[in-house]
Amino acid sequence: QVQLVESGGGLVQAGGSLRLSCAASGRTWSINTMGWFRQASGKEREFVVGISRNGGRTRYVDSVKGRFTISRDNAKNTVDLQMNSLKPEDTAVYYCAADRGPFTTTGLYDYWGQGTQVTVSS
Repeated sequence: QVQLVESGGGLVQAGGSLRLSCAASGRTWSINTMGWFRQASGKEREFVVGISRNGGRTRYVDSVKGRFTISRDNAKNTVDLQMNSLKPEDTAVYYCAADRGPFTTTGLYDYWGQGTQVTVSS
């Protein structure tokens, strides 16, 4: 099993920045892809960004391109999400996820964190 714990959420004004972190523990050697998803109130969970094991491949949802940056440190078993130029529509619970399979942007990840709330005020 793999455990994921997110941190770094909070309240920020539009145009501001937040950095989310996710720490993995357990059978981390089995993890290939890691990613971030989000779910706004009353909406379905959506893929935000994914990163391959060696960090050489990333995929962002169009709405965050140029504003969000994912990074991964396999030595520390962490994945971070730097979010800049935040907008009210970025408000959601953000979930870290990890998968043992090939790089994927679907929601079929094996392991999930509990989520951290990000609120962007206008």
